[in-house]
This record gives sequence, C-alpha cells and structure tokens, in this order.
Amino acid sequence: MPLVGTGSVVEAAVRGGLGVGAFNVIGLEHADALVAGAERAGAPVVLQISENCARYHGALEPIACATLARARKAEVPVAVHLDHAESEELVDEAIELGFGSVMFDASRQGYEENVARTRAVAARCHDAGLWVEAELGEVGGKDGVHAPGARTDPGEAVDYVAATGVDALAVAVGTSHTMLTRDAALDFDLIRRLGEALDVPLVLHGSSGVSDEDLGTAIRSGMTKINISTHLNKAFTEPVREVLAENPKLVDPRKYLGAGKKALAAETARLLGVLRP
Repeated sequence: MPLVGTGSVVEAAVRGGLGVGAFNVIGLEHADALVAGAERAGAPVVLQISENCARYHGALEPIACATLARARKAEVPVAVHLDHAESEELVDEAIELGFGSVMFDASRQGYEENVARTRAVAARCHDAGLWVEAELGEVGGKDGVHAPGARTDPGEAVDYVAATGVDALAVAVGTSHTMLTRDAALDFDLIRRLGEALDVPLVLHGSSGVSDEDLGTAIRSGMTKINISTHLNKAFTEPVREVLAENPKLVDPRKYLGAGKKALAAETARLLGVLRP
C-alpha cells in the first residue's frame, strides 16, 4: 500500500462517520509498532512527527526519512504528518521531504498574528499539495498561553477557518496534552456546535486523557482526527520497565525495546478499533 495523503484518510473517515488515529512517532520503534498495529486492525493511521521530536533527533530529516520509508512498506494506508510545527522553516522542510500534511501551531500568538502566519503557511502547503491543520482555542497542557480550561468559540472558529483557508481545525473542548490518566471531561455539546458551524474536520488534541467510551462519543458528536501520544508512550514504556527490572544485567536494546514494540502494536490495534464506532 503506497504512502497516502492525510487529507484522503480524513475525508474518507468523515464520509463514514469514523475517527482517524493520529499517533506520534518518537523513534523508529514507534513507527514500526504503529504500522504493525494498523495492519493488525486493517485500518489507516496517521504517523505524526512533532517539532519536539525533530529537535530530539537533532533534525527533522533522519526521523522523517525513516518514518516515510516505513509508511511506504505498509499494507494499509499510512500518512505522515508534521505535528505542532511553530517554525515556518520546518514546514518548508516537511514539504521537501514528502510529508502529506502539516499542523502549523501559531496559537501562542495573538489572534491577528495567528491568522496571518497560518494563512501564509496554508497557501505554501496547498501549492505543494499538502493538507493543513491549525489550532484555535489553546488546547491545554502546554506552557505559556495554553490554559487547561480554554474553550474554542464556534463563531471565532468559523471566521478563523475562512481567514486562513486551513483544511482542519484543532479545537479546545476539555482535553489537555500529556495527561497520564484517562479522565478528561469533554464538552460534547461544544463539539456538536463546532461540527455544525464548521465545514472542515475537527481534530482532538490531548486525546490520551480521554476514555474509550468518550472517544466514541466525541467521534459521534463530530470529531474526526484523534491525536494520541502520551497514552501510547505509556503502553510502550511499561513493558520495557518490567523486562529491565526482571533482567538487570540485560544490555541488548532489542530485548527490551522489542517488548515495548509488541505492546505498542497491540494497543494501537485496539485503539483503532475504538475509533471506528
């Protein structure tokens, strides 16, 4: 199955009333496991590489090329997405490397600057054939302006999408990034109102904090792209800890990282089933 564009995966999900899993890559082990889980579920998946991930690897190109190569070998549709990019230069690099989409995050800026920068990035990406996501409402769990209680105003969201030309919008409806527990309280009425007001797909960031049941309700209420990172990192890390605790002299990374990959693939497959209610 060839590498696909994010837009095609999301648009198909919108037509079917389904959710799309958008899961973050940290290293090649994550990319391998996420694709294996998607193949097991028989479902498409979006592999996300964040600006923080690129910084961790010292540059975008090494992890991007490895992830793109893994996606091209997949047996199900796999898209590769640049997540939470605040740098226009990083967006330009993603275009050159062959990403299918970009999430440009100017939400730390004031509204007018957010609009101006996002509109310019969206125009460049559209010229290159990329699908573009942006954020309005300052999804919680990050430093600076990202307040946990923030909510996206539907009227402002309509104006923002019209002014920027983005293809999807990440909205603040009660989630928070980096949650370790799955007890976030979503505003389902707001999700429905945003879905009715907007003609672009909605994106739920911080979905690690949302229960299986509420993920299904969110999708039925109008959410499409579901971003999950921390929850899957937990699934990867816990068996690694167990293997190292049981085998304190173990030094071969394949022996303990393999346990993490296996667990991550299993949880990926399970979550993809949840997202297709």
